Amino acid sequence: MKNHLSVWDSCLMTIRKSINPQSFKTWFEPIKPVRLENSSLTIQVPNNFFYEWLEENYVGLLKKTIRAELGEDGRLEYQIVVDNHTDASMNGAHHGATFNNSGEQIRNPFVIPGIKKVKVDPQLNPKYRFENFIEGDCNKLARSAGLAIAKNPGGTAFNPLVVYGNVGLGKTHLAHAIGNEVVEKFPKKSTLYISTERFTNQIIEGIRKNNINDLVNFYQSIDLLIVDDIQFLSNKAKTQEIFFNIFNELHQLGKQIILTSDRAPKSLEGIQDRLISRFKWGLSADLQAPDFETRMAILLAKMETEGVKLPTEVIEFISYNVKNNVRELEGVLVSLVAQATLTNKEIDLNLAKQVVQSFVTDVNKEITVENIKELVSEHFQIPLDKLQGKTRKREVVIARQLSMYLAKNHTSNSLKTIGDQFGGRDHSTVIYSCRTVQDLMDTDLLFKDTVNELEKKVQMSISG
Repeated sequence: MKNHLSVWDSCLMTIRKSINPQSFKTWFEPIKPVRLENSSLTIQVPNNFFYEWLEENYVGLLKKTIRAELGEDGRLEYQIVVDNHTDASMNGAHHGATFNNSGEQIRNPFVIPGIKKVKVDPQLNPKYRFENFIEGDCNKLARSAGLAIAKNPGGTAFNPLVVYGNVGLGKTHLAHAIGNEVVEKFPKKSTLYISTERFTNQIIEGIRKNNINDLVNFYQSIDLLIVDDIQFLSNKAKTQEIFFNIFNELHQLGKQIILTSDRAPKSLEGIQDRLISRFKWGLSADLQAPDFETRMAILLAKMETEGVKLPTEVIEFISYNVKNNVRELEGVLVSLVAQATLTNKEIDLNLAKQVVQSFVTDVNKEITVENIKELVSEHFQIPLDKLQGKTRKREVVIARQLSMYLAKNHTSNSLKTIGDQFGGRDHSTVIYSCRTVQDLMDTDLLFKDTVNELEKKVQMSISG
């Protein structure tokens, strides 16, 4: 007998083969099957935006998999999680601050000198635009949510939007891009970007000068508030209390809040539970390190902006070796151009290796079996543990054999040593794997192209 768990597990097996691993992790792993009644499967999704995204991007795939499991009458229904938790602040009782309703003019800490009419300077960097924020699988969710907000600030299901990720992945760029778009499309709306550090300093100054109410009233008048590096609210109890009241007021009035952080809301430490709860109301979207293709696209876009031309092999070398973040990638390009200009040298692969070595500590070192396994694992999107495991699935076996082939050709390890690093296999297995790969290359042009591409990646990692 089928039940809701077995049906959904079968659906996930099909879905996993149809989309990339990151999309599967983001959009399908959080789903929980709830019940199966007749031919109708009910699944639970975290919020309304999640439901809308599935319906917009995966409705065809879901329809196909449900009908495959439940027949032509198969149906999918959604159960959307709603946070019913409310506290006194949501019912009009504010804690820790009083609010000025007398109609007096609110003091604006960002007033533009020389302009008599009170106007908010958005504090945005005009260089940060959607046009130069390159989209990839690593940031698609966050960028799409940002574009939706820019079209309808405060009117989407993701309020607040929390963008999180490691340094240098584009959190601040995306936040500014949303702000710049809103300023252009909705000039009458007040938009403001501020770092958490500056916000905290303003709170301290407001308390010292006894004008904290004016500051709170000012922030509650903003239509789009962007707060960068919200993790720095940690252990600042008074600042958190005041921000809590500002957040509540803006959210109740349907105004848009955007926050950036170096980690997911659930992982923030030293911040009150009631604030964490509110950060989870909307959408939390992570930015990840860009893949090779996205890194190439970022470099090409930066080169076009700066009017720089580089040999293809140099662009590929940088993209293969600078993997951590976008900031490093752009830093390498700037340094490379500067080095070439100051020393009057031509930009070639040797100069690129010298520059990249100052950014990436493990570049230009001898390739190892572990390096090769990582390259193959990333290319085929197969977990490393499976490459050295016992599974006999064809796609894993081919990837494993190809890894051994590359290890034999590009490392100084013996056949026995190579076999040991693939789950203790013997030298005869390595020999057989190399012959199999060579035979496939002779008969399958697509496979040969794959091997050549991986060969190129390995070469890019070897010292010149």
